Amino acid sequence: MSLIVFVCGIGNAWGLNVPQYPLLTEFIERMVTEHGFSRQELGRVFTDVTLRPQVIEAIRRPSERLPWHRYRQLFLTDANIENGVRFATQHAPTLRRAEQEFGVPAEIIVAIIGVETRYGQSMGGFPVLDSLTTLTLEYPRRSAFFKRELEQFLLLAREQGLDPRTTKGSYAGAMGVPQFIASSYREYAVDFNGDRRTDLMAQEDDAIGSVGNYLARHRWRAGGPVVSDPVTPPDAARERASTELKPRHTAAELVEAGVAVPPGVPPDTKAGLLRVANGVHGDQFRIAFENFYVVTKYNRSINYALAVVELSRQIAQRWTGQ
Repeated sequence: MSLIVFVCGIGNAWGLNVPQYPLLTEFIERMVTEHGFSRQELGRVFTDVTLRPQVIEAIRRPSERLPWHRYRQLFLTDANIENGVRFATQHAPTLRRAEQEFGVPAEIIVAIIGVETRYGQSMGGFPVLDSLTTLTLEYPRRSAFFKRELEQFLLLAREQGLDPRTTKGSYAGAMGVPQFIASSYREYAVDFNGDRRTDLMAQEDDAIGSVGNYLARHRWRAGGPVVSDPVTPPDAARERASTELKPRHTAAELVEAGVAVPPGVPPDTKAGLLRVANGVHGDQFRIAFENFYVVTKYNRSINYALAVVELSRQIAQRWTGQ
């Protein structure tokens, strides 16, 4: 079905003609039988959905596909660094507690929040229900994934007392200060301020603790290396370079191939020679360690993880709390 058939503008939409979508009617039935939702209420909820072509357009052109030199300009700005220092100073006790509890450096947590939402200032303006329904029905390549997230979102909304029709987030359905998708919210979010509620929409303390918990649960190694500065490997070693999101070698193997591994890294440390697409500037090479690949669990992009690491370093250099 065309998006245009069932949508009458963005502001005053007729809403979704649910019976025209067998996938959606089957989904509603499963939510009723497996999770005890009201069939009538879900019908009313989905009738209010607006399918949004701009969601499909956005997911087909993610900024992470930009060359690295252009992508980094989106986040490595003076304003973003200074706002990161301000955020770190304001929340220093919470960040230190998260660092101690989860083993994740405070500046990494701050940088992720900075890249995701500019420290909570830009959490997305798309109704999450609209985004996830649009992607379930109109994006076949990842329909199964977004249908699972739609299920998780409705469960989350019920658990958290959220109105599923008014909760807003990114075009892909990520929510709150740290931009957790619904399944991550339910699995990794923590109550870090002790108010017996896990609120990533408005509580920075919960967001800080949840980012730390997320990385720790994905096996962040406290005190371990993350990624090197750019290196110039010999031509023969460049065939080892990869854009895979997992380490393929050890530090010793890279040294043997003539790659300059940072001093102090144990020889048996897992590592990858990373090829970073840099457009007309040519490929850039870095040595990535396991913690770098943990950051890519948050967003499966080399550019994203590099932006987080470089922003974190800039914040750490200027933050008097270090």
